[in-house]
Amino acid sequence: MVCIFRGDWPYNRPVFVWSETLTSIPDALRHKVEIVRGQLSTVLASLEDRGFSRLKVGGGKTIHRLLAEDLVDELIISRIPILLGGGPLFDSLPAPLQSDDFSTGSFAGGLVKSQYARKR
Repeated sequence: MVCIFRGDWPYNRPVFVWSETLTSIPDALRHKVEIVRGQLSTVLASLEDRGFSRLKVGGGKTIHRLLAEDLVDELIISRIPILLGGGPLFDSLPAPLQSDDFSTGSFAGGLVKSQYARKR
């Protein structure tokens, strides 16, 4: 979705798009977005070698794969009081992932944000 973005660019840091099928970035985004591919653990190690040790990840399927491979150290879940149903985020995982809740807060409109640290 980031590759069809219209309007002012909202990100002030590098954006990496993990894709096995995408081959190019639109010219307008070429200096803002980089395609990464391969095994997630290898991609994350490569990004960490380049100095990117804290990543914000979007996309339910990508997050689910990171969770399934136990590659998430911290998870921030924001909830709004509207149930949409479905989605791949917490579909079956190979094993339970124990975490500690280190911050939960509520905001205007019923938004609730919780931060969890993975127990290892």
